Amino acid sequence: MVMVNTDFDNSIHTWHSLPLPTWSVLPERNSNIVQTVIADRGEDHLLTVGEKKVIMTGMAASEHFLDMFKFTLLKGEVTNILNDISSIVITESTAKALFGEENAMDQVIRLDDKKEMKVVGILKDIPSNSTLDFDFLLPWKYKLQSAPYFQEYEDKWIGYFGFPVYVELNDPERKTEVESSIKNLLQDHGMENMNPELFLYPMSRWRLYSQFDNGIEKGGLNVYVKLFSMIAVFIIVIACINFINLSTARSVNRAKEVGVRKCIGSNRQNLVIQFISESMITSIMAYIIALLITQTVLPFYNNLVEKELIIDFQSRNFWIFSIVIVFFTGIISGSYPAFYLSSFQPIKILMGKLQVGRNANLPRKVLVTVQFSFSILLIIGTLVIFKQMQLVKNRQLGYEQSNLITIELNEELKTNYGVMKDELLKTGEVKAVTVSNSPPTRIYNNSFLDWPGKPEDIMVAFANFTCDHDYIETMGVAVLEGRNFSEDFISDSSAIIINRAGMEVMNLEDPIGTELLVFGNQKRKLIGIVDNVLMESPFHEVRPLFMILGEPNGYLTLRINDSDDLQASLKSIESVFNEFNSAYPFDYTFVDIEFQEKFKTIDMSQKLTSLFAILAIIITGLGLFGLAAYTTEQRTKEISIRKVMGASVMSIITLISKDISRLIIIAFVISSPLSWWLLDSYLDRYPIRTDIHFWIFPITGLFAFVFALIIVISQALKAAHKNPAVTLKDE
Repeated sequence: MVMVNTDFDNSIHTWHSLPLPTWSVLPERNSNIVQTVIADRGEDHLLTVGEKKVIMTGMAASEHFLDMFKFTLLKGEVTNILNDISSIVITESTAKALFGEENAMDQVIRLDDKKEMKVVGILKDIPSNSTLDFDFLLPWKYKLQSAPYFQEYEDKWIGYFGFPVYVELNDPERKTEVESSIKNLLQDHGMENMNPELFLYPMSRWRLYSQFDNGIEKGGLNVYVKLFSMIAVFIIVIACINFINLSTARSVNRAKEVGVRKCIGSNRQNLVIQFISESMITSIMAYIIALLITQTVLPFYNNLVEKELIIDFQSRNFWIFSIVIVFFTGIISGSYPAFYLSSFQPIKILMGKLQVGRNANLPRKVLVTVQFSFSILLIIGTLVIFKQMQLVKNRQLGYEQSNLITIELNEELKTNYGVMKDELLKTGEVKAVTVSNSPPTRIYNNSFLDWPGKPEDIMVAFANFTCDHDYIETMGVAVLEGRNFSEDFISDSSAIIINRAGMEVMNLEDPIGTELLVFGNQKRKLIGIVDNVLMESPFHEVRPLFMILGEPNGYLTLRINDSDDLQASLKSIESVFNEFNSAYPFDYTFVDIEFQEKFKTIDMSQKLTSLFAILAIIITGLGLFGLAAYTTEQRTKEISIRKVMGASVMSIITLISKDISRLIIIAFVISSPLSWWLLDSYLDRYPIRTDIHFWIFPITGLFAFVFALIIVISQALKAAHKNPAVTLKDE
């Protein structure tokens, strides 16, 4: 993909779209560019075949799109497949939805109830993880013909960055050379402001590394890949620690085996190989069980994270990774027990004089401390991510979101807008109706705005959209100063309204009535200032914004009256739409539901982090339970003697619990600063971020402390209540 860095507003902004002429001129700049492709980002269209009508997402792309991206074409010829203005390429699912089992090739589909398109190709369904996602492809020539306003941009280098452009190189190793030759392309065509510089961004980095900060790649979804990979490593380490601790704790039970094997000729190397082999077998068996469990619970996991993940058993990388994990786990978990057990002296073992040193338990204590450090870190992480999610979800929106629905406008709805609006209001189900060229949850346009007193060296990009007179009222946005658009003022056709963030940037003393310059040459009078409205990312500050009046275009927004029977209200609204828009199905979106999609990624992070934290706690608890049970078993006679000497149950519980208590405190001291540093780095990716409050740490530490004590005390009580007479009868 060809991208551009632009310099304004005291920072570098990276855009994924370019002026329209760019794609046709690029090959002239360097012979290493094999071909270029231009495409839109996809939009919904009505597809009609007979009585069947479906709304599906289509992309318009230039002729070499399928040559470049290699989507699997099941039927048709790749060469010039998108050259005919009346052609359409559909996916398998689209073909089945429209034609059933009938052969779709050369069939005719009516597009948007106005154009007959011939099916010239059928694609294999696009993978769900593809960045380019569509149900059908249209020729770019059709896009230019059906959207006349695009034609004015065909030779326009300045003013509209709205077109994704892709290039294919003959020799990828010469990428730097190509970048150097195209770097100043926009400047060479008259774009002197913003100092735009083109560069190439490889497809391999689109999905995981597509975020930029001040012109530098900052990351993207790879942050979550790293996060959950790190958590997975934590859990594997915790499980390995369990194996190591329990293996070394039970070393006395295998001491005689070691002594006998050494006496009959086994050397230490043989014993090390034996114990590591046992660990490897355990690891392989665990892997097989894990694979079966994963395959079983994968549908539930996919439902949780809203993905379509599979285990690709045919992938060589999958098996290589599996072997590495099994080998790594087996070696790591088996190495210490192997070297520890093989170090026993056979004479001392067989004479019953095996004694462990004062520091024999030190490695186990260190490992238990590491376990609880990881668990505490995951719990703190879960709490902080939950707080971050609550912070952004509870932000003030600046408008009333409930009972708002949006409907994408088509030509018929645009033509009938005025009459249809009146009919909708007459139903009594609709409180207000408005139109805008951006939906309430998105802003598609950005433009520079000039105001009196603006320093010449400052350029501020304002988000903007067109709307009608009822927009502010319908959305429920507060007017802070001045007035709303009104049909009573003919002059409002050249009026402008800005938000509070825009006012703060301009810092005008007496703003109402000020003449502003929009789009470089349009003079507009400022008539009002409205409160900030959160339409874009909830993780970022609201940007400066202006709105102006425009023709019905883009999206229709309705505010429905409160009703006990919402479905009945929607049926009444649908009947009006069917009257004025009979060719299209009634397709609407609730604004609040659409807005919730913005939280999908962090919501998934919170769910997964919670799940993994619980899993880590359970694994740690199981290991501690086994270790506590074995430790109390080894100290049974000591406990019985203490009871005979008058020790109370509480003193015995305190005796057994104090070592674990120290370990939990040490784990808390280690994990607290580490978790603060990791989470602070993680939250830095969000301009709107929560504070990591102090109270999170002691609460998490207290939980881990109580959790560990419950496990240890349960075993201590069991040992403390044993009858000393039974325990000491052989002494």
